[in-house]
Order: sequence, then structure tokens, then C-alpha cells
Amino acid sequence: MRFEEVLEKIGTFGLFQKKAFFLLALPSISAGSFCFMVIVLLFTPEHRCKIPWYENDTFEISGDAHVSFINRTIPLSNDPFYVYDRCKLFTPVEGASIFDNQTVSITKCSEWVYDTSVFYKTFTSQVNFVCDDSLKTSHIQMLFYFGVLVGDLILGVMADVVGRKKAMCVGLTLLLFSSIAVSWAPEFYSFGILQFLIGAFAHGAFMTFSVYIMEIVGPVERVWTGQFLQICFAIGAVYLAVVSYFIREWTWINLACALPCVLYLLYWWLLPESPRWLFSKGKHHQATSILRKAAKTNKAHLMDKSFEIDVDKSSQTKGTMWDVLSSPVLLRRTLILCFDWMIVSMVYYGVTMNSGNLGGSFYLNFLLMGVAELPGYLVGIAVLNRIGRRYANAGSLIVSGIACLATMPTVLLAREDLQPLTVAFALIGKAGASMAFGIVFLFTGELLPTVVRNAAMGTCSSAARIGAMLAPYIAKSGELIGGNFGKVEPLVVFGGLSILAGLLVLLLPETLNQRLPDTIEEGEEFGNKPQSNGVEVEIDAPFIPRD
Repeated sequence: MRFEEVLEKIGTFGLFQKKAFFLLALPSISAGSFCFMVIVLLFTPEHRCKIPWYENDTFEISGDAHVSFINRTIPLSNDPFYVYDRCKLFTPVEGASIFDNQTVSITKCSEWVYDTSVFYKTFTSQVNFVCDDSLKTSHIQMLFYFGVLVGDLILGVMADVVGRKKAMCVGLTLLLFSSIAVSWAPEFYSFGILQFLIGAFAHGAFMTFSVYIMEIVGPVERVWTGQFLQICFAIGAVYLAVVSYFIREWTWINLACALPCVLYLLYWWLLPESPRWLFSKGKHHQATSILRKAAKTNKAHLMDKSFEIDVDKSSQTKGTMWDVLSSPVLLRRTLILCFDWMIVSMVYYGVTMNSGNLGGSFYLNFLLMGVAELPGYLVGIAVLNRIGRRYANAGSLIVSGIACLATMPTVLLAREDLQPLTVAFALIGKAGASMAFGIVFLFTGELLPTVVRNAAMGTCSSAARIGAMLAPYIAKSGELIGGNFGKVEPLVVFGGLSILAGLLVLLLPETLNQRLPDTIEEGEEFGNKPQSNGVEVEIDAPFIPRD
């Protein structure tokens, strides 16, 4: 019998699956927190040069004498959003005082004072990643998302070779140690390396959670359980926003997210191995033992003494990515999907990174960015089987892009009463990107042939990580440009690319209620001629989580 038939007998979502699902929902929240953590830790507070000859200088004005020193020491800013220049100061000629009416020169400073109204201390303010070193924050964010790429590859291969459970436990254990260690990172290199490791272990483990839960539930439950793990990921961003608001010091914020990972060390004893993976490796005795325990937990009665799992005959037909590259039809479709994944990931992370430039409360904007994901996923679930994968994916991208572009007039007018409207448009953009994220996994898996589905999904996933690595530089570019346009420029880039990606998706065929292609030949013919039947076939490819 097929594995799905065994699940039908023991229960597709009984108490056994519910326990595992709850256990995996908790580290999914942690993974979400860590994947947005760099935005908080590398937040750049308002700042200006420290006055060398003023004792105990602070960013906050302490009196008339302090104002006099600042006015004589710090040049006025050319950026209308700042009163004083943030990187330069007046230096008097040798032997003179700043209060003497003698010639002064403008020089770059090496010390700064920071506004503490948002955060008491961030890693950026601790090590002075401002002015000439401001791009180092983007470099670290790029390292983090490069770690996501490496971690997904390594833990993904590890999960296929040694098992889902071992890969999960290794990832969570290493995440615990690296996330605690980063709280004592003293400078750029150690902090960057540890963020690389955190990205690798947090998202690599999350990918394994999603594959694991997909393998132990029935076909009907796969879509919504996968989407719910995505929602847990979004809850992690909400948790991070709340913790940051009450703590406001980067080391303790990080530890508040890292210390709960101690609980995940127990998962070695709480979670069994995936029985589907065990069957695929020929370990029938272990798999059967787990299934019988699952049946007992679900209070199902089995008469069979053993299970004979059929091998999917479609897997006997081989295919490689070279077959995709050498086929004009499949190559065109794969390139469109790769661009889709890259832009979805770029917009998803980039809009959140840009939340500090929207004006108003940083914490409220950051919190709303996490909350905005929830309606995105729920709407996606509601429309997938009504309007189809293609229109749902394209529509969510285009709506996201239009919303991002709509922030341009509200920001350029520079009116405070329009600031809530700016945030609302940005939230719609984030919700659209979240919806597109939830859809693109399913659409890609249904469109590409079975024989190359995993390899092609991996290729698209790599493209998504490239988008995530570019996002911090685009978000940072607005700060470097400055002025009103600098605040809106990142959203203009994200919006334009999102609309382009949505229009390109319309060139792909619809997969709703279509027999899915198994071979390269069927993949090339898919969408070019009527299907022989309208029965929707379940996908055996594993669900791959957000990039």
C-alpha cells in the first residue's frame, strides 16, 4: 500500500500528529525571531559627533550651555530630516578655542553620541557602525542571509542522509550556542560570523520542521499545516517586537530569544524519526514500530502485522537539471519562477528592514509588519482553489508592488497627517509579499516535473536567498540618499520589481485541477495541450519553507 493509505488507517491528523505539530510550532516561532533579529540589533539610532571638549556630552540637550557648544561645534545638516550633521564637526585652529572667532576647519569625527529614545543600545551604536562604516550593517545582514542559503543546503542534505530528527536536533543545538555567544561578540568579524551561523541553523532547522510535519500528516492537512508553520514564523517577528519594546538593549533582547532554545534540547527524546524517511531508506522495522505507536496514540486499530510500502513508479524515471536547462520551455518557466522567488524574498525582508524609515514609532511599525503576514497567508489559503495558483501568485505580487509605489506621494508630500497612510501602504505591501511566499512554493512544485522537482525547487530557493541578501543594501540605500526621496526610494525599487515579477508569472500555465507532470516530456507539454483528465494529483515533493 502507499504511505498515504497507511496514514489513512492510523489517522492523518490524530493526537500523534498534533503533539508533533505543537512541538514544531514553538521552534518555528524562534526561527522567525532570529530571521528578523539583525534588523533590531543593527538598528541605527539618531546620532551626531561627540563634542571633544564638552564633558559628558549626550545626544539629548541638557541646557543652554550645551546648545551653545553644539551650535559652535556641529555643522548644520544638508538633509531636511536632521538638524545637525551626523559625521562632521568644526575643529578650531591649533591653540584656539571653539569660542574664538578664528578660522575653523570641518573634519570627520571618530566618536558619536546616540539618541536613546528608541533603543538604549544597539550593536550599531556600541561599535559605531555609522558614517563611513554604515554599510557594515548591510554586510552583516548579507552574511546572515548567506548563512540561510548555506544552512538550508547543509541541513537539507543532512536530513536526507541521516534523518529529519537528527538534522533538526543538530540545527537547534548549534542555534542555541551560536545565538547565546553572539551576545558577547565584540566587533564586526565575530558578530558577522556568528550571525552567519545563526542564519544557517535557524532557517535550516525551520526547513526541516516543515518537511517533517509534511511527511507525517495526510494530503489534506499538508497545505494548512505548512501555512500554519509560516504563521508561527510571523508570530516570531511579533514576539521580537514586543520583547524589544520592553527591553531595548541589544544583548538582552538577543538572550530573550536565545534562552528558550534550551527547551529544544529535549526534542531528541520527544520527537520520533519521520517514518516516511525511514521507509525510503529501507528501515522498515523502525518505521513500522513508529507507525504502530502512532496508531496506538491516535486510538486506531490495525490488523496488519507489517506494512508493505509501494515505491512510486514515477521515481524510476530519472531527470536532472541539465534536462531543464536544455529544454527551452522548462528553462523559460524556471527562470520566471527563479525571478519570482528572488523578488518575493527581497520584498518580504526588505519592506520590514525599511520600517524604520517610515516615520512614527519603530516598534509599532515593526509589530504591524509581523501582524500583516497573517491576513496574507489566510487570504492565500482562501483563494488558491478559487482563482488558481497563477492568478493568486501574480495578483499578490502586483498588489504588493502597487502598495509599495503608493507610498511615494504620501512621503514626498512630507505631511505628518499622511504618515499613517504611508505605513498602511507598506503593510499592504508586506501582506502581499507574505501571500506570494505562501503560494509560490505550491505553484512551483505543481508546475515542474516530478523527476526534477526537488532539484528545481532547490534552484528557486537559492534565487530567493539572493533576493534576501540584496534586500539590506536596497533598504540602506535610502539612508545614504537622504531626504524625502531617500525614505521612499527602497519601496519604489521593491514595488517596481514586484509588479514586474507578477506580470511575468502570468506567462506561466495554470496548475489548478491539472494532472501534474512526471517526466520531462510531460513538463514540456504541460499547459500546451488539454489535460487527459481534471483530477488533481497529490504532490510527493517536500514542502520547503520561507527563505
